[in-house]
Formats: sequence, structure tokens, C-alpha cells
Amino acid sequence: MIELLFDNRDLFITGFLHTILLFVLAGLGALVLGTLLAAMRVSPVPALRLLGTGYVTIFRNTPLTLVFFFFAFAYPRLQLVDVSFFTRAVLALAMYTAAFVCEVVRSGINTVDVGQFEASRALGFTFSQTLTTVVVPQAIRSVVPPMTSVLNSLLKNTTIAAGFSVLEAGQITPALSERGAPLLIGMFWIAVGFGILVAPLTATQRALEKRWSVAR
Repeated sequence: MIELLFDNRDLFITGFLHTILLFVLAGLGALVLGTLLAAMRVSPVPALRLLGTGYVTIFRNTPLTLVFFFFAFAYPRLQLVDVSFFTRAVLALAMYTAAFVCEVVRSGINTVDVGQFEASRALGFTFSQTLTTVVVPQAIRSVVPPMTSVLNSLLKNTTIAAGFSVLEAGQITPALSERGAPLLIGMFWIAVGFGILVAPLTATQRALEKRWSVAR
């Protein structure tokens, strides 16, 4: 088994490096966009709430594969900025995952007592100041566990990009098939690789939960 890994180390190294890059870029985009959408969903402005709710409803109920199809085939017809398939994969993953990030952040915001909002308004804080300085710091404790699950799902969803000509871990199996290597052993090592990538996320979650644990 170990021979397959060493003989094809170029495939595994390149594939997983691209997977990590895809995950990091899409994850950062999803966190930023998802947090913005969560702020819109709890905004006192009805138009922003409607826009945020519409975005989340559409993307949460749309298969990720269809989102990839849009960026792979429909996006070029819009004749916008021409970008690589890798960039389109980042956009697809970020926009799809942002809907789930939004719900996690919104749920965390809802755990903060309403009195905190009222006290902030009484002190003259604006809505954005209330969120950034009062609500979000308290909500983080409730957000970490479900956010880790969302990021784990994002990491595994990166394999869908393999079907759209994006080089990452999902492309390892077809490449091994072309080389005549045993696919079951190859898939075993791919699973091990993803397990190694998920481990730091889980460890970080547990460390933060232990650090921020409070008496309920």
C-alpha cells in the first residue's frame, strides 16, 4: 500500500495542495460574505432582511453541483470578467457555503439576550457598532461548534471541483486509473489525507470550546 503513495507522490502532493488552497480561499470568502448576510438578516431595514433571506433560501435549496454548472457554463455567456476554472470553483464554493455560514452566525446572534441590543441603543450605539462591539463577541462562543461543521463540509465539497477540470484531491483517482494503479488503495490514501486535513479543524474547535466554556 505504501508503495502506491510514494510512487504517485506527485499526484497526491499537487492534488492536496490545490485542495488546501481552494478550501482556504473559499472559506475566507464564505466567512466574509456569510457574516455580511447574517448582518443583513438581523438588520432593522426590511429591504436588507428580504435580500439576505432570499439569498440564503436560494443557495441552501440549490444543489452545489448546479452552482458549479452555472459558473462553468453559464458564467462565460454573461461576458463578464474572464477568470480561470479554479477561480470559478472558489466563487461557487464561497457563495454556496456563505448561506450556511449566515445561518450559523445568525443563530449565534440570536443567543445574545435582547437586553444587550436595547442597552446598546440606549447608549447611542449604531446598529453596526452594536453588532461589532457587543453582540458578535458574545455570539462567537455559540458559533464555533456549528461553524466547524460547516467548514468540514466545505473541505469535503471541494472534491466536486474535480468534475469541472479543477486540479485538486478529487482528480487523484482518475489520474491513478490512467496509470493503472489500484484505485481502492488510492481512495484509501485520499481518505487518510482528508482525515489529516480535518483533524486541525476539530482540534481547534475543542480547544476554543474548552477556553470559552462558561457555566450555563
